[in-house]
Amino acid sequence: MRSLGKLAVAIALVLFPRTLVLDLPPAPIERVQARALKELAGTITRNATLESLLGDAIGNAGIHHLVVAARPLHDLARLTVGQPFRLTLGPDGVLAAFTYGIDELRTLHVRRNGTSLEAEVLTRSYETRVETVSGEITSSLFGAVEDSGEEPLLAVDLAAIFEWDVDFNTELQKGDSFRLAVEKQFLEGRFSRYGSILAAELLRGERVLRAVRFEAAKGPEYFTPEGLPLRKTFLRSPLKFTRISSGFSRARFHPVLKTTRPHLGIDYAAPTGTPVRSAADGTVVLAGWSGGYGRTVRIRHGRGLETLYGHLSRIAVKNGQHVQQGALIGAVGSTGLATGPHLDYRTLRNGVYVNPLTIQPPPAEPVPASMRAAFEQARDRQIALLGPLAPVPARAPEPADVASATRTADDD
Repeated sequence: MRSLGKLAVAIALVLFPRTLVLDLPPAPIERVQARALKELAGTITRNATLESLLGDAIGNAGIHHLVVAARPLHDLARLTVGQPFRLTLGPDGVLAAFTYGIDELRTLHVRRNGTSLEAEVLTRSYETRVETVSGEITSSLFGAVEDSGEEPLLAVDLAAIFEWDVDFNTELQKGDSFRLAVEKQFLEGRFSRYGSILAAELLRGERVLRAVRFEAAKGPEYFTPEGLPLRKTFLRSPLKFTRISSGFSRARFHPVLKTTRPHLGIDYAAPTGTPVRSAADGTVVLAGWSGGYGRTVRIRHGRGLETLYGHLSRIAVKNGQHVQQGALIGAVGSTGLATGPHLDYRTLRNGVYVNPLTIQPPPAEPVPASMRAAFEQARDRQIALLGPLAPVPARAPEPADVASATRTADDD
């Protein structure tokens, strides 16, 4: 008989993969207390289990039957903190229904039907709307996005699109502005989350940057309207949002040594623990202590370029490790000769220190000819979502790299 029961369950799963009917044994289910409780609802707390949440209401036997009924669709041994649940008891004090929010879109429902428990997972779908968002910079990109009525996460997504062309820590100024067309996803009429940014425009001084999202051969990427990828071989900054506290200089007063000496890098002031990213693909050639730099990571890239990251509080890579652009390599600190937490970021070309802010990465490969027609259709459709475009002024030539006359470096 046990084998026949298992066979029936298996057949039910094949025929009805999202709904399971479980026949319970006729033996009475354990009853606890006086069954005055009719409904129990709440959210999952840290270290909670079904026993701690429902044990007083339906007892161990009731929990066992609930878990068995739900198991083919969801394992109730794995509860997610913050997710809602609701238990309903019948007039006889026995489990009548149970719901658990697996995630934002899926809800587990278990209900009694006679002597059986039926389990199913109900799935909702997002309603996606495309909306245009615009704003003007008064203090920061975060502030401008919040002033437009949006959430800070949208500023992070926008900065990620242009981070190869703009250092958002140093290059935005009051009066700069942005526009973007973004997918917004709603559940039951209420905003839930952002989808993809389909097109974006950033006006920075006299420079206009535009980006469109396109499904390229390697997946979705952002391109200029001319078909050049925005992703480049070097990030403009190894930190996402911070400020420069000291720039590249051949003569700077050293705050610790109290003497004037070259400062052949960029200092980014940031709280201890702020994640530090690799500026480009490369191989770690140093991951450890380096004199006045303290905890240091040094990465060798192609074309004779190297980057150095000093004063780290911790290091997340090892010597000889290959890292990709944007990979976590450590965290901001104040080790070595440092007066406070900051990142000392340096770039070398063929062994000579150069200003990281003036590095010009190699040109990127454009959209291939075989995808050009599809790209232009997507570009025109998505750019139109932004509305009338600002005129593109003549672009001033980029500044040349400024190399140090010496190959030695100071310690801060």
